Amino acid sequence: MPDDLLSRRPDDVSVPVPTSPDSVAPSVPALPVETLTQVAGAAARSRSESTRRNYAADWQRFTAWCGREGHAALPAHPLTVAAYLHDAAATVTEAGERTYSPSTLARWVAGIGYHHRRAGHPAPGADELVTATLSGIRRDYAAAGERPRTPRAPLLTADIVTIVERARADSTSWADEVLERRDTAIFLVGFAGAFRRSELVALTCRDVSLHRLDGLHIRLRKSKTDQEGRGSVRALPFTHSHASCPPCAWMRWAQVVAAFDAGGRPAVIRLLRTAEPFDGHVCRGPRPRMVPSSPWLRAIRKNGNLSDTALSGAAVHQVIRRRAEQAGYDPEIVQQLGGHSLRAGFVTQAFRNGASAHAIMRHTGHSTPAMLETYAREHAPLIGNAVTNLGL
Repeated sequence: MPDDLLSRRPDDVSVPVPTSPDSVAPSVPALPVETLTQVAGAAARSRSESTRRNYAADWQRFTAWCGREGHAALPAHPLTVAAYLHDAAATVTEAGERTYSPSTLARWVAGIGYHHRRAGHPAPGADELVTATLSGIRRDYAAAGERPRTPRAPLLTADIVTIVERARADSTSWADEVLERRDTAIFLVGFAGAFRRSELVALTCRDVSLHRLDGLHIRLRKSKTDQEGRGSVRALPFTHSHASCPPCAWMRWAQVVAAFDAGGRPAVIRLLRTAEPFDGHVCRGPRPRMVPSSPWLRAIRKNGNLSDTALSGAAVHQVIRRRAEQAGYDPEIVQQLGGHSLRAGFVTQAFRNGASAHAIMRHTGHSTPAMLETYAREHAPLIGNAVTNLGL
């Protein structure tokens, strides 16, 4: 690390003096309060709600630390941020494990930079001292084998079928079947669509339509990699078996949603008590009439009523673990599962079935093959690997 990085003082800040009229900052225009409010709102929406929430909490933590240590938080000197990171990296739990991962520390730096830029100051995270500090912490963690990356275990096709079959077998009442129909739709649609849990819970009834040739057409209005909402469509085809058919799973849950919105719990009970046994495809039948703007996935109360609000991402995480546990999966495996297990499972299964990176990216929306390579290394390490051709 260059010596001059550590020799700086917080007051060693030079302010450039304008040398020509072109370098003079424009004056702030006089605008109506309504216009300023709209501009501020649009700027705030440039980041997702979860990102803004994390940045706010991270900034509160940083300012509190600066207050205790006697440092200026805004603007913060790069040396202050570096010391903050070192202090966090040295924090351990009662079990002696590192409390914060390198990715968490990197997010803190991004949040600090965000608040600096909003206040008209340069982001201290861009300084070489801060970037070198983060790099050194990552190396220290790696050398000690601490806080390794723990990706969610993928659920493959056989897992999805097993879990769904068990969920249906365990349904002994109309309330059980309401829950089963929703959870089955989460597993089959989430897996076949390679959806993130945030994408699943954001779907409204109008976003899902049944195409007579393709199966389901699901429109993603926005996603993690499409925050500006250009949108895309994912097609989930009809399958040979009705038991694992995503369009059938959508239809069975859509029937419940339509019945509840039309007549409440009595209509749902009547629907399920008069329904034909699910022993064949139902995806070619009459399409339920749902309220277009209502959320597609909803919470289900203990009395069988559906919530008016969308299911949360955390609830999807819990559904996957709960259903896997009920299907008899080992507790250690269950702890490795989560909302990302469906998307990771799609990519892993596709690689194992011989799909190309281009074909997978076309469906998942990944921007580069390098992102997929992580799944291949971790969950399908023998696919396309020269070690299988050694002749041993």
